[in-house]
Amino acid sequence: MRDSYDVVIVGGAVIGSAVAYFLTANPDFTGSVLVVERDPTYRFASTSLSSSSIRVQFSNPINVQISQFGATFIKGFAETMRVGDDRPDLNFHEGGYLFLANTAAQAQVLRENHAVQRACGADVVLWGPDELAQAFPHLRVADILLASYGRSGEGWFNNTGLMFGFRAKARAQGADYVTDEVVAIGRAGARVTSVTLKSGVTVQAGTVVNASGPRAALTARMAGLDVPVEPRKRTLFVFDCAQTPEGSAAVNGGRLPLMIDPTGVFCRPEGRFFLTGCAPVEDPAVDWDDFEPRHEEFEEVIWPTLAERSAAFEAIKVVNQWAGHYDFNALDHNLIVGRHPEVTNFLFANGFSGHGLQQGPAAGRAVSELITYGGFRTLDLSEVGYERIAENRPFVEKAVI
Repeated sequence: MRDSYDVVIVGGAVIGSAVAYFLTANPDFTGSVLVVERDPTYRFASTSLSSSSIRVQFSNPINVQISQFGATFIKGFAETMRVGDDRPDLNFHEGGYLFLANTAAQAQVLRENHAVQRACGADVVLWGPDELAQAFPHLRVADILLASYGRSGEGWFNNTGLMFGFRAKARAQGADYVTDEVVAIGRAGARVTSVTLKSGVTVQAGTVVNASGPRAALTARMAGLDVPVEPRKRTLFVFDCAQTPEGSAAVNGGRLPLMIDPTGVFCRPEGRFFLTGCAPVEDPAVDWDDFEPRHEEFEEVIWPTLAERSAAFEAIKVVNQWAGHYDFNALDHNLIVGRHPEVTNFLFANGFSGHGLQQGPAAGRAVSELITYGGFRTLDLSEVGYERIAENRPFVEKAVI
């Protein structure tokens, strides 16, 4: 490890490693990169505990475009991230998302979202109850007014594969990684100047990137800054079915895509099992080390909802469960990517609110462009910059799950 780096990235999971990859892959960037990661096992990283999926079904064009780039990048990931003979195939299962609406208001939102998605070129269709029943006969659709289904560009993939692929390629391209923890950030007026590590080492820094996930507010405070990001707990359950759901072989091989019930409960295939979860009824910020699953959510919310939606889900059994953290943006549940307007060499890549894996490639590329060129060169993410945080101006996204 050197005494000084052009870029120091705080956090080495998928976002930090994506930034490191895009910087070191760009021939126009000739600087040095240090990634500081406090836990090399990534056991409790939001990346590792995520449901690891991607969708284009958002209500805002910029979020649609972010995921479109992400899906394309994930499909070509194995070759792009190749290091020697290692090709990290993410096993992208393009199973799609299926949003269900059973009220006029929900149906109208799906129609409005669909218009935005189609304008961006997304492969999304709207189905009435008859088309939905034909595609997935095991679903009870008497209450459904409209469904929105992503035929391509959506699905699920290997979460840690994405993170470790970025990390390995960034290191192969010259980024340095150190297992340590940033405990202080030096600042002189309108610039950050250094990071001090728990080991006692102080490293000079030309630019600091905050990629510390749910701990983003702690990192920002070290520089005398604020960001409204806090850890929010989400519990995921894996269950087995006594009766395997059957559907049309023409749609997703006869099984469900990632289905979002009108209640907000979601469910998708995971091998021979199913993965499910829901937003908690009460959703307070939690301690950074609180990873105890909310076991009652399955019995009280998820199982009754799924059993009502399909007879195949009446007899199911939990075989695994875990809790992870969203790096939750309390202002508007959307990513924050960009410079601080006053301390301009401090960059945010935070607040993804459960979308970090799918938005990681675009966010990493965007931050690298800001550092290398002083502005965005590909996808303009100005709308989701820090300025809106400072102005208390939410970036509205209606398709938040």
